[in-house]
Amino acid sequence: MTAPPRVFAHPPKPGVTLERGGVTFCVYAGHAERVWLCLFDGENETRHAMSDVGGGLWAIFRDDAGLGTRYGYRVRGRWAPDQGYRHNEAKLLLDPYGQAVDGEVTWRPEVFGHVVDEAFHGDDAVRDERDSAPYVPRSVVVDETYDWGDDASGPRVPMADTVFYETHVAGFSRLNPEVPEHLRGTYAGLAHPASIEHLRSLGVTSVELLPVHAFTDEPHLVKLGLTNYWGYNTLGFLAPHAAYASATDPQAVNREFKDMVKALHAAGLEVILDVVYNHTAEQGGHEGATFSLRGLDNRAYYRLDEHGRDVDVTGCGNSVDVRHPAAMRLVLDSLRHWVTTYHVDGFRFDLAVTLGRAPGDDFDANAALLMAMRTDPVLSQVKLVAEPWDIGPNGWRTGQFPSGFGEWNDRFRNTVRDFWLGDVARAGAGQPGHGIADLATRLAGSRDLFAGPLRRPQAGINYVTAHDGFPMADLTAYDSKHNEANGEHNHDGTSDNRSWNHGVEGPSDDPSIRAARLRTVRNLLGTLLLSAGVPMMTAGDEFARTQGGNNNAYCQDNETSWLSWDHDADQRQLVATTRHLTSLRERFSVLRHTTFFPGASDASDVADLRWFGAHGRTLTADEWNDPSVHTVQAHFDGSREHEESLLLVLHNGPGDEITLPESAGANAWEVLWDSSVPDPAQLAPETIPAGSARPVNGPTMLVLTPTS
Repeated sequence: MTAPPRVFAHPPKPGVTLERGGVTFCVYAGHAERVWLCLFDGENETRHAMSDVGGGLWAIFRDDAGLGTRYGYRVRGRWAPDQGYRHNEAKLLLDPYGQAVDGEVTWRPEVFGHVVDEAFHGDDAVRDERDSAPYVPRSVVVDETYDWGDDASGPRVPMADTVFYETHVAGFSRLNPEVPEHLRGTYAGLAHPASIEHLRSLGVTSVELLPVHAFTDEPHLVKLGLTNYWGYNTLGFLAPHAAYASATDPQAVNREFKDMVKALHAAGLEVILDVVYNHTAEQGGHEGATFSLRGLDNRAYYRLDEHGRDVDVTGCGNSVDVRHPAAMRLVLDSLRHWVTTYHVDGFRFDLAVTLGRAPGDDFDANAALLMAMRTDPVLSQVKLVAEPWDIGPNGWRTGQFPSGFGEWNDRFRNTVRDFWLGDVARAGAGQPGHGIADLATRLAGSRDLFAGPLRRPQAGINYVTAHDGFPMADLTAYDSKHNEANGEHNHDGTSDNRSWNHGVEGPSDDPSIRAARLRTVRNLLGTLLLSAGVPMMTAGDEFARTQGGNNNAYCQDNETSWLSWDHDADQRQLVATTRHLTSLRERFSVLRHTTFFPGASDASDVADLRWFGAHGRTLTADEWNDPSVHTVQAHFDGSREHEESLLLVLHNGPGDEITLPESAGANAWEVLWDSSVPDPAQLAPETIPAGSARPVNGPTMLVLTPTS
């Protein structure tokens, strides 16, 4: 027998609240006329009218609901697309606060709020009256209690000591023969001892996962027989993506995610989530499907123009309007949920400029949501990293986020690629390069970008590759993208790759070309891992993973994207090189200073960073700006702080020797790494007197430390 309707003295919090004897459901639908809770027993649906409890919230208590209950919402309200109203009670809606999602989207015309044909084209002004319930997932009531044991706060790695490792949950272990077959490509697979051993051996500290929020495929990919592999197409902001679990029950899926975090934490590894709050799976603008937010309150959750059409600053057709309290609360509640319920250690925000667009659509570093994250007692204690751009007006904002945020440093990416790829190719053609001034700025922590109020070198997240673009091996093997498999006639993906194929497009059996490419990869890795700032590696770069020239593999859920663990001798040597470089970064704390170096381009006694040319003398002003200069030596001097000092030599052009400086307080220099040597274990002991010449043969990076 059902209890009488509950009268709420105060509005409940959005989402579901497990109580003794039942469940309270609450959802925001600020412009609705009526809202129904829909409970499912298999495909049998019962609808229950919810109460308007104020502030745009609707709530109901049901004593016939409990753990495992499948549910959704239906909303009645105005249908006036030219004013942004798109209510349609024929469409079953996911709970934006749902903590688990059961089932998948079946792309049918019925999942659209407006009338479309089988090709999903139609009139967005005409409401579709067909029921979408048979074709959309359900939200699920779950119990989030979990025995975390000693895992109270995670490893808490200081940002200065952080080495990010960006990877995909499924792709990381899918092909690993050391992981049991039934666990490959899952949360449990990433948590397997074989996976953890590789991560630990690399010296990385923080595993950054591509999106794990529940998501779905885009309709155009379904038509092509492809899937969304990366996951930037969110259905639910509080629910783990069920397909990444070896378990099938929603409760067990959530528990498997927690088991993964707990295991990584026990190994000293942080878990960072790549999160997508700038748009949702209802993408496509006013022509998109209706799964959740659009049907609940399109005017509240999305940015609209005066004609009710979506304002697109994301490239996906819709943009979440985090200026609205309901949308901002959803984002903040979601973030806190992942920290408190799942113990994650931080977030990387996709297209973060969208989250900081104030009224008028200009970016504001003190926008409400960004300010809320920085001051929130939970969120301010975890890592917050912005992708500092979107495609809207003035959308490129690298260096302009406030304190408390790190930022992907695309200037580092471009400059390092230019130096080791573009400039080497130019030198071979007898052309000048870019010079070394900008490279030196990147090596020193990008002070020009991140020296704002209350910011540190660790605000810059240095990277050469990411999921989006060529992996390192392909940077050295392809001059152009080869994205034909994506079904868009090679029109997708950037053409600004700053890559160089070393004379042959694609794979080569020529030993000299293979050796040159691997040497370039070592130069790229060395520059990335031994620069000031915080490095981010991309999974597989440590063993020269290739995507066959595809620089936009977002829809390639296959061997193109998965990591291969069948390595040849060259790949094993590259893994050893990566381990050696991260060990050097850990050894030399001078690379991890939390303040910018006060020294400039001279050799004064107060300088902590000194710059020298190939001749071993301090660089002159003319040399700094000379595009024909292709060698720079950076002396990170730790003597004032009683730290070990380090000399980095980066040489990318002609010439067969480098003179090591003698005015840096060193009598001699001990070679710790030479990128021309494939295996660091084969590096012969070498000490070079200061002021002496040291032979080089081709583009080379050297790492040395002073010795008496």
